[in-house]
Amino acid sequence: MDFKFEIANYNFSFIFLKMNNDIFVRMISKKTKYAINALVYLAKRNGEGPIVISEIAEKEHIPRKFLESILLNLKKAGVLASKKGKGGGYYLLQNPEDINLADVMRLFDGPIALLPCVTYKYYERCEECKDEETCGIRNIFYEVRNKTVELLKKANLAEIIKRESHLITDL
Repeated sequence: MDFKFEIANYNFSFIFLKMNNDIFVRMISKKTKYAINALVYLAKRNGEGPIVISEIAEKEHIPRKFLESILLNLKKAGVLASKKGKGGGYYLLQNPEDINLADVMRLFDGPIALLPCVTYKYYERCEECKDEETCGIRNIFYEVRNKTVELLKKANLAEIIKRESHLITDL
């Protein structure tokens, strides 16, 4: 489930996760959302050669300067490559099936977990924690993190395009 809103010119996107009857919310940054939009656009054009930044920015309604920074981060991470000069632009370095939302979110927003003691790559012990092994709070948020990561790893660019196609045909 996805939900978006705006407060005082700041845009937020949320991911809602339902586990049993509980709903957990995780906010993603605008930078992450733009990165996903740009990657999906490039995946749809995969194999057509490099795509110029101005085209991606226009088609996906992303501010060009912001997009330049995002694409450079994706290039440094080995997700994209670029070609300079005439016929230049950006293109996917990996297959759309191999680029998942968990990796993109970690690249731009850091940990996916809601508590530092349950993160995969950014672990920190909670200062007030008496015993991690018997902490009920940690146990719940560990389960939330695992379910979130599982869903986000399954959500690769190819899957997003496939779902988009099904949603369009269902209209």
